Amino acid sequence: MTASSPLIASGVSRVEFYDTIIVGAGQAGLAAGYHLAKRDADFLIIDSAEHVGDSWRNRWDSLRLFTPAAYSGLPGMCFPAEPMYLPDKEEVADYLQRYAQRFELPVRGGTRIGALRREGDGYVLSAGRTTYQANSVIVATGPFQRPRVPSFAAQLPRSIHQIHSSEYRNPFDLPSGSVLVVGVGNSGAQIALELAASRRVWLSGRESGYLRRRFLGRDLFRWIWPLLTTLTTDTRIGRRLRSRSRKTDALIGIPPSQLTDSGIIRLGKVTEIRDGVPYCEGEPVDPDVIIWATGFTPDYSWIQLPIFGADGYPRHERGAVLDTPGLYFLGLRFQHRMTSSLIGGVGADAAYIADLITQSF
Repeated sequence: MTASSPLIASGVSRVEFYDTIIVGAGQAGLAAGYHLAKRDADFLIIDSAEHVGDSWRNRWDSLRLFTPAAYSGLPGMCFPAEPMYLPDKEEVADYLQRYAQRFELPVRGGTRIGALRREGDGYVLSAGRTTYQANSVIVATGPFQRPRVPSFAAQLPRSIHQIHSSEYRNPFDLPSGSVLVVGVGNSGAQIALELAASRRVWLSGRESGYLRRRFLGRDLFRWIWPLLTTLTTDTRIGRRLRSRSRKTDALIGIPPSQLTDSGIIRLGKVTEIRDGVPYCEGEPVDPDVIIWATGFTPDYSWIQLPIFGADGYPRHERGAVLDTPGLYFLGLRFQHRMTSSLIGGVGADAAYIADLITQSF
């Protein structure tokens, strides 16, 4: 490249070209890398974290998967544990790191993509003073992007310590006093149970349903995994489930009675802040700490392409953006199956996308 290059003139000091760039080195990005490597593709995996698995290590200390080890392996490498064991976050992080090492996947950590744009028949990704060019891009940044906190949280007084569940680590990191956990999904329920051992805890939100951990002497996933992997968006039932897939999931292995027996006080949704006090469907609460276990919203602001719907999610068919050839998404909730965003389910979607990419070369 000459000194007169517009990229050099604009301050870019390095330009690299690959057939495919994968953005994200989590479970989805690694699965895509595995399948592209099997097809002898030229690719690079880029991630903002320094090390593979960091996104898991940075979650709360007692976190465990709700899917057993038998259903938590990426393609080509089973999860190294007893089949019905529920791995903790450190074990998941270690597994992902060993996976990348075993298959010698080209991961470049500590690199944040600031912008993705279309240029000619390919794509340009900007990362500081480095620019990456590619024929194809797989966005595998996962479902945990921008923490969702209701706007009325700003009306609460500073005396109430507020964090999102993504910032929670353990009870000892919180100020002393009572806690209001907002959100009755699996994360909110697990955090509330942990805190209830030493504090007064309220859990706010509407019931989201409950699935028993064991049924007829077998783990729940022994029964439902075959169904989850076959219910695709090509089926009528699958399409109906996909339309509801962004709502709160049912609690797995945590019956409502366990919450109340632990001393947790159940409340309705937080509906307003009045005089600096949160009200849960008309009932005032006076907590010292609030944990917003209210999920996440997509953050694709770095993608400078008109490919998103009003809900902020990309318009795609099985991960392929049809009106922008060469652009793919991987690891979305219910991308094609109910297991598309799970460690043990993302491999099938990754294989499909790898086939699309390599067939286009």
